[in-house]
Amino acid sequence: MGAAGAACQTPAMPTSLPAPAPARARRRRRLPHVHRAWGIAGITFLTLVVAAIARSSTSVLIEPIEAEFGWSRGVTSGAVSLTLLLYGLTAPFAAALAEQFGLRRVVTTALLLIAAGTGLTLVMTEPWQLYLLWGVVVGTGTGSMALVFGAIVANRWFAGRRGLVTGIFSATFATGQLALLPVLASLAADHGWRAAAATTCVLAAVLVPLASGWIVDRPASVGLRPYGADPGSPLDEVPPRPEGGFWTAARRAVTELVSAARTPAFWLLAGTFAVCGWSTNGLIGTHLVAAAHDHGMPPTTAASLLALIGAFDIVGTVGSGWLSDRVDPRLLLLAYYGLRGLSLLGLSSVLGASVDPPLLVFVVFYGLDWVATVPPTVALVRQVFGVERAGVVLGWVFAAHQLGAALAAALAGTLRELTGSYTPAWFAAGGLCLVAAVAALLVPRPAPE
Repeated sequence: MGAAGAACQTPAMPTSLPAPAPARARRRRRLPHVHRAWGIAGITFLTLVVAAIARSSTSVLIEPIEAEFGWSRGVTSGAVSLTLLLYGLTAPFAAALAEQFGLRRVVTTALLLIAAGTGLTLVMTEPWQLYLLWGVVVGTGTGSMALVFGAIVANRWFAGRRGLVTGIFSATFATGQLALLPVLASLAADHGWRAAAATTCVLAAVLVPLASGWIVDRPASVGLRPYGADPGSPLDEVPPRPEGGFWTAARRAVTELVSAARTPAFWLLAGTFAVCGWSTNGLIGTHLVAAAHDHGMPPTTAASLLALIGAFDIVGTVGSGWLSDRVDPRLLLLAYYGLRGLSLLGLSSVLGASVDPPLLVFVVFYGLDWVATVPPTVALVRQVFGVERAGVVLGWVFAAHQLGAALAAALAGTLRELTGSYTPAWFAAGGLCLVAAVAALLVPRPAPE
């Protein structure tokens, strides 16, 4: 009986042993598939952050470079001004470069330019070298990865969550400040400005193989649909390269500028956005650290204030985008520029050797307002000029933004050199913001979309 019972029980043992294998297979099949679009978005985000760091690092390197070489604030501010100018002027043509040569080549070349420009500053000895490397090379490299690059990636690779991805890309300048600007300031203070410049060079160089290996122009080039697209939809066709090359595309961009410039709306939008650049990148982004140091504040502490501005900028950008879908963009610009102007008029009274509550209030407000003007400006360009023309027109409006930033960077440095104070620069920018607030209301009321 025992033997028979044992014989009856033995078949149960081998049948229970293979059971885990199918279970493991089922678990493997349930692992989520990550669309390649997210990998490309991640690399895009990192490259935009590095470009933002390269552009904004000038604010913590101005004083150490002046101290070593004996150069004036006017000289260093002029180099920063050239960087900002080329950063903006490159943007309208960045899309044409991407169409002709592909995103991968453009981004890889831009990263190499940033690495070369920041790396070669380690051995510079003359002001013209600062202008060439910091102004021309870095300015062109960062300009090639401006808003246009992020917009192309979001539009081509995402059918779903496109707005979310675009918003994340728009916050990269703030992320660059938030993540690494205090680190660069600390490196410059403890180990010299060359350590900070070398760090930026290495960051750009490390991203070169990632960009060249991961970035693809279009999903259809690798047999994919955009993220969020209908799985049953046909693959998009890969369009041929434009006839005539880059110069034909460049001529089209210039033609679009000439056409848009015939309308008052373009000049109002370009003018107000120039004031935006004047009062953010050109003035606060370039000179706040140096101005705070004039009042006795350590540079690392002042750089932390810029990082805090970057943190609140992320919140302000998302909130402004949400409001732009619900409120007349002209009214939003009235509020943003008006409040920004009033805050700049009072900045000289709150700057000091320590971070007191009034200065924190300014930093929090300026962070919320920093890029808040971008969503309503983009919305007005699209509504006034139409979807088909909006991209190129926005590129030229952005160029005006950087032109304003370049003028502010140079003028503020010159005023500081002539008067020994940044107060005249604060007042000039505050007055321009109040003018821009009124000008925004003069933009023709766009037709409902």
